[in-house]
Amino acid sequence: MKLAIIGGGISGLYAAWRLAPSHQVSVFEANNYVGGHTHTVDVTVASGRYAVDTGFIVCNDRTYPLFLQFLEELQVGRKATDMSFSVSCARSGLEYNGHNLNTLFAQRRNLLSPRFWKLLRDILRFNALAKAVLRDQAINNEQTLAGFLQQHGFAGDVVSHYLAPMTAAIWSTPLREVSQFPLGFFLQFCDNHGLLNVSDRPQWYVIEGGSRRYVEALLQRLPATVQSGTPVRWVRRHSDSVELTFADDRREHFDQVIFACHSDEALQLLTDPSPEESQVLAAIPYQESEVVLHTDQRLLPKTPRAWAAWNYLLGDEPTGSALPTLTYNMNMLQGIQAPETFCVTLNRSGAIAPEQVLGRYRYAHPQFSKAAVAAQLRHGEISGVRRSHYCGAYWGFGFHEDGVRSAARVVNQLQESR
Repeated sequence: MKLAIIGGGISGLYAAWRLAPSHQVSVFEANNYVGGHTHTVDVTVASGRYAVDTGFIVCNDRTYPLFLQFLEELQVGRKATDMSFSVSCARSGLEYNGHNLNTLFAQRRNLLSPRFWKLLRDILRFNALAKAVLRDQAINNEQTLAGFLQQHGFAGDVVSHYLAPMTAAIWSTPLREVSQFPLGFFLQFCDNHGLLNVSDRPQWYVIEGGSRRYVEALLQRLPATVQSGTPVRWVRRHSDSVELTFADDRREHFDQVIFACHSDEALQLLTDPSPEESQVLAAIPYQESEVVLHTDQRLLPKTPRAWAAWNYLLGDEPTGSALPTLTYNMNMLQGIQAPETFCVTLNRSGAIAPEQVLGRYRYAHPQFSKAAVAAQLRHGEISGVRRSHYCGAYWGFGFHEDGVRSAARVVNQLQESR
């Protein structure tokens, strides 16, 4: 078959990798680079030149089986990394990093703080209760995270200084929106990633030389046409073909189309979406985050012992109302040996010294809700219908493995339909 894949992120690339040996595959990417959220950039500073990841960074040995298998096929190496997480509160001055006892009590005064010890007790109580709920399968499908927290009396610091930062950092979403996640969706993700355990957590990895290495390895061996800087304007389905119209008004016909772009982008491309496509795709919206690569250490905790791989900054805004401010310490994550500290910060560009900015980017993340999780269950109503197929991380938890898994589902569907 002659197949069009719209989107050159992980889902589109994985689908192309699996389908190209048997079909005529063309991948169309709107950006001027291939990779989507996999975006490693070269930066030159006083001490030299470095490759720094700005989007996709890490994977682990527990919840990324398909992606790790993909890396092995591409013969791309990985190395273990630190996935520590810190919280720094501008209002209270509290800073802690949960990596070990030394970093947990980075501020030594917290050893004598009843408030801090209550926070730790509440975290352990939340973890134990969450695991019990999962073990006993005592989850009401209509219950949200907010309802669970209210039901069991979780309030104060455990919400504002632990759950809010953690959930906002994971999904790049304010707590007020994460709190409306279906409870089962939220707790299952936390359990899968070992977030409900003090120990027994997955080993996390980064890709040697930057995440773009797997994209480069794939493009060298992929028997398909891949075009970056080629946005699709419209997709029109006919009884015997699919017609793509590009930004330059060029048109091309294909046997099938795979939408490996975001849900909102796919819906905008369709000239005649079905009611089911409109309902399902609109139920899983995306939200953009502003991302800045820089060397301004002021975006890290003031206490050096509290520095972590992920650093969450709680500002003066009401808890849970603003976009999350998260700073990745890329020297820690990628093992970069440099006198400069490379930081990637989401949603706090105004606080960064302009002379220390190395690059600005925008990445969008799926926003989950009860409606979104319900829509995920309707994949079969729209994918494989009218010569159209849908994949992307938004069909899972929003991460790289979910993109691979959804692409594999589409590939199997196409191969079985031959």
